Amino acid sequence: MIVPHRPTPPQREFTAPRKVWYAAFGSNMHLSRLSCYLNGGRPSGGRRAQPGCRDPRPPERALPVMLPGELYFALESSVWTGGTAFYDPAPGAEGDGSPGGDDEGGGTAARAWLVTAEQFSDIAAQEMHREPGPDLDLRQVLASGRAETGSGRYETLVCAGTLDGHPVLTFTAPWGCHDVPGNPPAAAYLRHLASGLAESHGWSGRRIAGYLASRRGAAGYWSAEAVEGLLETPPGAPEHEAEPVPT
Repeated sequence: MIVPHRPTPPQREFTAPRKVWYAAFGSNMHLSRLSCYLNGGRPSGGRRAQPGCRDPRPPERALPVMLPGELYFALESSVWTGGTAFYDPAPGAEGDGSPGGDDEGGGTAARAWLVTAEQFSDIAAQEMHREPGPDLDLRQVLASGRAETGSGRYETLVCAGTLDGHPVLTFTAPWGCHDVPGNPPAAAYLRHLASGLAESHGWSGRRIAGYLASRRGAAGYWSAEAVEGLLETPPGAPEHEAEPVPT
């Protein structure tokens, strides 16, 4: 059984770390998808090729992690179509951050990749459809836990804590899960998320389906049964063979 790690509060002040944990909560949980950001290329099922990082080396390590907060689907993905995944580290009083699907204490399942600070900057740039190059200034997010580098959908940096002496960083939208309407994710996107969850956390298909179908934006459109059926659909098969079923 794979036991996920939970980041702890920072034990020391970080200034300019050479390495960070990039906590991927969406399709980048899957190594093949992350490799497109590192080496360049178009992921299977995706519509857009990535230029790759300045430093294409693979991550030094990978760990399954549970982040406090909520995963939800909103807006429209230009790569996959349908809703895209976002992370709200503080869902607020309207929800506890874990609307079902995770029987291990709630939160957002993610995969932490140990990369250089430069690689993290380049991955973040590609998520915003920009060319890699400038290094992010991490001082504010490391000091306060949050930093808005812009108004874009993935320009808000979040520090979820520390693992093995390195900060755990991710990026998401500046708004919260209650501030935007949900949008159901596409089947191809769910397949990638599911593959990443199986690869990193070792979850069963039933548990993956329950987790994804219960996220805001997916709930009410994708049932757990429909998602589980989708996971059994061979890659490349027509998506109508695994249509969503209303809950």
